[in-house]
Amino acid sequence: MQTRGYDVVERVAQGIPVHEALDVTDPDAWLDFDVEVRFRRLNSAESEAGGNTHHPALALCHRDGRVREPALEQAAARPELLPLIVIRTADWAAPVRGRARALLPGLLASARPETLAPLTALALRLARRERGAFARDTLAALLRSAPPAAFAPLLTAEDRDTRRFAYRAAVERGLLPAARLARAAATDADTVVQTLCAEAALALDASGDEVIVPLLESRQPGVRSAGVTALRRAGRHAEARPYLTDRSGLVRACARYVLRQGGLEPLPLYRALCADPSDPGVPAWAPLGLAECGEPRDAALLWPLTAHPVPAVRARAIAGLRALDKVDTERLRPLLDDPAPAVARETVSALLPSADRLPEDWLAGRLAADRPAHTRRAAFRLLRAQGGIAQLRAAVRLLDDEDPSLRALAGPAIQQWEPPVGGQHDPAELAALLDRCTHLFSDYVMRRLRWRSGVPEPEANSADPPRRSLIRSIIRAWDKRTNA
Repeated sequence: MQTRGYDVVERVAQGIPVHEALDVTDPDAWLDFDVEVRFRRLNSAESEAGGNTHHPALALCHRDGRVREPALEQAAARPELLPLIVIRTADWAAPVRGRARALLPGLLASARPETLAPLTALALRLARRERGAFARDTLAALLRSAPPAAFAPLLTAEDRDTRRFAYRAAVERGLLPAARLARAAATDADTVVQTLCAEAALALDASGDEVIVPLLESRQPGVRSAGVTALRRAGRHAEARPYLTDRSGLVRACARYVLRQGGLEPLPLYRALCADPSDPGVPAWAPLGLAECGEPRDAALLWPLTAHPVPAVRARAIAGLRALDKVDTERLRPLLDDPAPAVARETVSALLPSADRLPEDWLAGRLAADRPAHTRRAAFRLLRAQGGIAQLRAAVRLLDDEDPSLRALAGPAIQQWEPPVGGQHDPAELAALLDRCTHLFSDYVMRRLRWRSGVPEPEANSADPPRRSLIRSIIRAWDKRTNA
């Protein structure tokens, strides 16, 4: 098991090899080691033995520059200590920094290719410091003339910044073929690498299947959109048609653009896909695609799809109605009870702007424990959007609910609650509700809430009229100053 910090320093001081004491592939482990050695207090036995200068790794990180500088010559013959020489190139002492910088280019040129990835990760972190760019720039210069084989460990490194650094250098030199770049764009988890490789691949070859197919098959929307756009440059406009119903809005927009460039209008295609509400084969994202490029009258095609047998189609139909600004509160209300959570979520999103027009009793009935959890959450979101006494009633009701996710929503809703202004409410009911959530507020905040709500404070157990009067005066003065 690898360790860090003070324990690593102790193990190295005891003679354990550095590669066993810490994870040499982790740049942060080296940086932590450097800090720990510098600020470590030596005991008397270590001081008599020469302190932390008896081991080159410890000497390289010593707090005294007169110890660090001569240690560089000794460490230059030990490849496993090269990361510490990289760190010393950003040293705050100019003599140490200058000597480390004189040694580094030659040491990097003779380093094994498999060691370049962790060294690059360390250099890139070090470049964030003042005077820390030298190691990064030295590596960049080395890669500009390094053989292609030296890039292999860098292009597959776990560190994201290292892969970005390596792909930029490889693309700049033109070392990677278009097919390799397309595969990297489709498989790499980093969006910067995806964009870099996709653009480079298309710049080399924008028409071959070995480039376009991997891009189109990628799980990343940005990469798929690049592949769809490339169909236009390849003159293969019709092949963009399946991507009209892609799950990504960006890809759908690119597909519509490519089809229009080929003389095919996408709107009739969307209308044909959404024409039969009983067809189980309606693509899930077709209703939303129709709304993205359709007209208000296309809502007539979307309303029947809210009863489609496939939940994903129902959810996207509701989203499409919202995009077209054709939400009918009364027609959407029943969908709050839909058995599919995705449909209930989309219904809430559509109803939120008109939440104050929904009957509070109807929503409160959906908070009952026998309702599905997603229905209860949807009803609570709408009650919270109503604000005032309705929000407080619902949140207090869920404070002791058996569902922990609902309890987690109730507390913050109460703490963010604002007292009703000018509305009709029962002071006794409001006082009872506030009494049930006193544990969520400090005494001062609760007194202020009661005063702003027009609710009298409960009788105190111990009489302290002057103190209570003073607190009331402070609260009133603060509110006047805030509202001024």
